Amino acid sequence: MQRSPTAGSALAAPRKAGPARIQVKGGRERHLKKKPKPPLASAEGPAVPSPSPQREKLERFKRMCQLLERVPDTSSSSSDSDSDSDSSGTSLSEDEAPGEARNGRRPARGSSGEKENRGGRRAVRPGSGGPLLSWPLGPAPPPRPPQLERHVVRPPPRSPEPDTLPLAAGSDHPLPRAAWLRVFQHLGPRELCICMRVCRTWSRWCYDKRLWPRMDLSRRKSLTPPMLSGVVRRQPRALDLSWTGVSKKQLMWLLNRLQGLQELVLSGCSWLSVSALGSAPLPALRLLDLRWIEDVKDSQLRELLLPPPDTKPGQTESRGRLQGVAELRLAGLELTDASLRLLLRHAPQLSALDLSHCAHVGDPSVHLLTAPTSPLRETLVHLNLAGCHRLTDHCLPLFRRCPRLRRLDLRSCRQLSPEACARLAAAGPPGPFRCPEEKLLLKDS
Repeated sequence: MQRSPTAGSALAAPRKAGPARIQVKGGRERHLKKKPKPPLASAEGPAVPSPSPQREKLERFKRMCQLLERVPDTSSSSSDSDSDSDSSGTSLSEDEAPGEARNGRRPARGSSGEKENRGGRRAVRPGSGGPLLSWPLGPAPPPRPPQLERHVVRPPPRSPEPDTLPLAAGSDHPLPRAAWLRVFQHLGPRELCICMRVCRTWSRWCYDKRLWPRMDLSRRKSLTPPMLSGVVRRQPRALDLSWTGVSKKQLMWLLNRLQGLQELVLSGCSWLSVSALGSAPLPALRLLDLRWIEDVKDSQLRELLLPPPDTKPGQTESRGRLQGVAELRLAGLELTDASLRLLLRHAPQLSALDLSHCAHVGDPSVHLLTAPTSPLRETLVHLNLAGCHRLTDHCLPLFRRCPRLRRLDLRSCRQLSPEACARLAAAGPPGPFRCPEEKLLLKDS
């Protein structure tokens, strides 16, 4: 049989490597891709394909669910805290054995071994019949005592100061300490600070409170801790903090350490800082200056004038904070007659009262001050009512009820006539007054 040349050439041509072609009806061919051959087995054993990270996480989650299902339910009355500790214990046990979890091996069911963690907890393997995590039942810690308010404790007194000044040669100076203090009393604050830099002995002597009867820190924008500690070490009798940025905490810290303070000037400060007076004992205070404090109302003055609520047990009398104050300056405040009634009741020893430029002070206020039941009727010596525009000529005869009155300031009162003030000066309470200025009445003691 004779072969066709096309068929012979097709058989004689070598086969090329490539995808197999299958003849399909219609003359089309379809290419088939070869499947990758499985890897050959090595001498050690069959090769295991490495799982993907997502599949590994899924397997670990399934094993975790199986471990939780095998844990027996202890009791139905277990609290939420116990369940939280068990769930945290399973995560700890999983983290303790990373090799077993990665290899995919499960712990034996019959094993009853226990491991102790670093924190003192015991983790029990699943299948042992007990909980996964058991906390040691030790003694409960004692309850923390309630934090009480910290009361100020004054520091202990320092060692006694030397009576003489040691010299570099080893001998003592012939002048004693008392003589040096007499010399220092003629120096001002700036000169005393310079003397404190001479030597250690002079530095201790210059802290004597007799050299610092008055300290002026007015117009300071801020008070630093060295300033406050310096004030406490010097123990002044008069302290001026007017128009400063002192805070309530700083003022309370100062007042609790200055028990001998007699004069306190807080004019121009904020009421937030002045409210520290309501919680500080001031037994020796004689002068209090609260002029031009903004946003002061009757309720706030009531807190300042009323006695403290936390009186000591066994104390029958509750004394107000201003019982011993002799001079009170309240200029520029919104003082009403209700506050004046409290003032008459809780500050009965006032001899000098400044109510100048108080917009609510009028004739009824003068009637309250000079009434027969008012304790200030017999104690007032200086009364300042300058700038009170509600005062009229009808209140002038009421001042004759005050026999000890020596100074009456009625300047800048619009509704008061100079003629009526001159008639009051000529008659006077016990005697005539002199008028160095218009509507200013003075009497020589």
